[in-house]
Amino acid sequence: MPGLEVLREAERQMVICNACRYCEGFCAVFPAMERRRVFTAADVTYLANLCFDCRACYYACQYAPPHEFAINVPQILSALRTETYRDYTWPGIFGRFYRQSARSGLVVSLIAIAIVFLLTLAWQGPEVLFSIHRGEGAFYRVVPYLAMVLPALAITLYGVGALAVGTVRFWRDTRGSLRQVISPSAFWKAVEDAFSLRYLDGGGDGCNYPDERFSQSRRWHHHLVFYGFLLAFASTTTAAIYDHFLHWQAPYPFFSVPVLLGTSGGIMMVIGTTGLLWLKAKADRAPAERRMLGMDVAFLVILNLTNVTGLALLAFRETAAMGTLLTIHLGFVAAFFVTAPYGKFAHVWYRYAALVRNAIERDRPAVGGH
Repeated sequence: MPGLEVLREAERQMVICNACRYCEGFCAVFPAMERRRVFTAADVTYLANLCFDCRACYYACQYAPPHEFAINVPQILSALRTETYRDYTWPGIFGRFYRQSARSGLVVSLIAIAIVFLLTLAWQGPEVLFSIHRGEGAFYRVVPYLAMVLPALAITLYGVGALAVGTVRFWRDTRGSLRQVISPSAFWKAVEDAFSLRYLDGGGDGCNYPDERFSQSRRWHHHLVFYGFLLAFASTTTAAIYDHFLHWQAPYPFFSVPVLLGTSGGIMMVIGTTGLLWLKAKADRAPAERRMLGMDVAFLVILNLTNVTGLALLAFRETAAMGTLLTIHLGFVAAFFVTAPYGKFAHVWYRYAALVRNAIERDRPAVGGH
């Protein structure tokens, strides 16, 4: 569980908010808050991960700083989320990555790129790495198939496993039960909330982001990243079907299904991540939490560069630059999945679990002994 000081401050602010209730219609946090009379560590940890940081409550609050109550819900819940990610990290020793997420992400990216490039150079030689390769199987002439697939599979399975362990711990510690886990209706409602980014629409006007004015920019850039990621996943899945079942090896024609899906997804993610980075650069720092901001930036930069290098590889795959671009892109892909369990990507798992819990509570408002 998060530190005692952060928990007590979150509890203090929730008690004041629960007495005021001016923001009760703003997002999922406040109706969930109103279903409680006291706030345990489990309660505030759950509420923190239900928050989408839309900041409407901060700008509407009559008790925000410089008022003596100093209510700053977005900031304290962001601090709690940061500690949630750290505390539920598996293995626990890697929780230190959350303290300096931006620096850690950069270092891991550079190391991954260097390893892929140097191993390819040593194993294949410069005559292969820097030559022009065309036609079916061109990528595998630079980086052999097994050398590309097996490490990627191992890293992905490890990342999913690490995040799954953390999510199970989060669910258990916030009083989730096994019976609730298998609630189809709750899962479906959580999917609807997640896929529509319901709590970033501000009731139709958007978030108060990057400043006190209402804007839909953050929501639409999140949509571009989210659905771009799904298209990229669909591209990878389709390419696997082509390779394993149809025995067609990459690279594929520009107008093939995997390339069209991957290109569309990559462009969407580049636009989305660039837009979110621009919004964060302009955003009001008063309701922000420094550690979460660093985590956000690290995640967006690595994801952006992963897609930029992927699109560059597509554009120059029939030139002598292909081998270099392939190793750089694979390095960024490896860095993204290695750091995923220890960076902002964790919020996808914990926030979805919180949305499931919220859907269950909406159907059955009574919460434990609160």
